[in-house]
Amino acid sequence: MTASSAPAPRTTRAAPGARDAVFAQLADAGRAEQVARRLADAIVLGVLAQGERLPSEAELARRFGVALVTTREGLGMLRQAGLVETRRGRDGGSFVVHPGDPDEALLTTRLRGLSQVELSDLAVYVTTIAAGCADRAAERSTPEDDDRLRRWLDAADFSAAAEARRNAGGFLLELAVLSQSTRLVREQLRLQAEFGPLLWLGMRDSALRASAEERARRIADAVAARDAVSARAEVSGLVDAVARWLLQAKARVETGGTIDG
Repeated sequence: MTASSAPAPRTTRAAPGARDAVFAQLADAGRAEQVARRLADAIVLGVLAQGERLPSEAELARRFGVALVTTREGLGMLRQAGLVETRRGRDGGSFVVHPGDPDEALLTTRLRGLSQVELSDLAVYVTTIAAGCADRAAERSTPEDDDRLRRWLDAADFSAAAEARRNAGGFLLELAVLSQSTRLVREQLRLQAEFGPLLWLGMRDSALRASAEERARRIADAVAARDAVSARAEVSGLVDAVARWLLQAKARVETGGTIDG
């Protein structure tokens, strides 16, 4: 699969701030795995668009705060995973290739690496940020904002796992934008870029996909009705359902099964 032959994703292109969050400096510089993980997560989530040219190796090294050789090693890992292709020549560079589905081995490893307590804490944190966004959106959004959010949902595809994963995360980003809080937007962008692929792993489940879409629409309706209490409750229900699926998936892989059972 190449960038030229892959179908364009149906999701709305991520806002510039999302890509800024992707390229923020790494906390623990010097590890190629961190470079690869940061970019891989952003590609799977859809923050980095199909066919998008990444910054140069030198620019990536500067932004991440790592050595040039570390950046090269990280990009090499992405090429091996089929998430990036490198083209030579005047218009060359490293270009994003969206997978049809994220690499299961990668996600299984990440799931094993987090304890049940850590997964529960992650869900609590995501809920807190997203519920705060919903609360502020219900207070500050305009009728034009409400219509735009509904149109966004009408265009979003929840029928397949990869699209549902990107759109579930994208919806929370849209909700953050409606909050008109720069701080909440930045934090939501960081959470989606760092944890999105793992957090929305449950979108492999068709019932959970349908539930997520239904809850997203109820959240949008609550925001439009200026009902902050209902908006927060629906956000909490959405993240809680995802977290319960993750905890069950973790139990399965730890007993020798697969993510899906």
